[in-house]
Amino acid sequence: MTEPLCRLYLITPPALPDLAGFLRDLEAALGAGDVAALQIRLKGAADDAVAEATRAILPLAHAHGVAVIMNDRPDLARALGCDGVHIGQGDASFADARKAVGPNGMVGVTCHDSRHLAMEAAEAGADYVAFGAFFPTTTKEAPTRADPEILSIWQETMEVPCVAIGGVTVENCRPLVRAGADFLAVSAGVWARPDGPAAAVRAFLAEIEAGLKERNPFNQN
Repeated sequence: MTEPLCRLYLITPPALPDLAGFLRDLEAALGAGDVAALQIRLKGAADDAVAEATRAILPLAHAHGVAVIMNDRPDLARALGCDGVHIGQGDASFADARKAVGPNGMVGVTCHDSRHLAMEAAEAGADYVAFGAFFPTTTKEAPTRADPEILSIWQETMEVPCVAIGGVTVENCRPLVRAGADFLAVSAGVWARPDGPAAAVRAFLAEIEAGLKERNPFNQN
């Protein structure tokens, strides 16, 4: 049996007024330990600004083996060569997203606190479903509050990976890992941490390791 895993899924800050500074932070974060993906989420930014940021981020992320996911915009994901797209309930349809990124691209779907929405997304062919928000967040307005139990139920009944999102920090993430999150989606919890993004990633990875041992106490290696 494959041992359970949980990995970091980073999300950009909502704005990048200093792109060069962010790239330095990103290099530090990705060099600090295992990160699975980076979502480019620049709400309200002009397409040209999103494109400029994405073209700068892609080679850096790919050099670390990190997938780059575009938020909301399947058209930009395809045009800019991203590895996938993340869509919300009010964004592009799943069919349009899949058509844009193709059969080998990733499509993730926001499902709030709804197993019904998540099951619909999984049945449509989503590569992952995202539940949340689990905690208060300043990054975006969260219409729902999810309970960690939804991660446990999903993990026990479905094979499509689940992402825990919304206000996730080093201090509060371990119960989400223990409950069954396959990925922790983090934005301010890394970029706004006072000791810097590299230290934040290392601290998250330590909490993930501890949470996985609590999820599976028979594996203490």
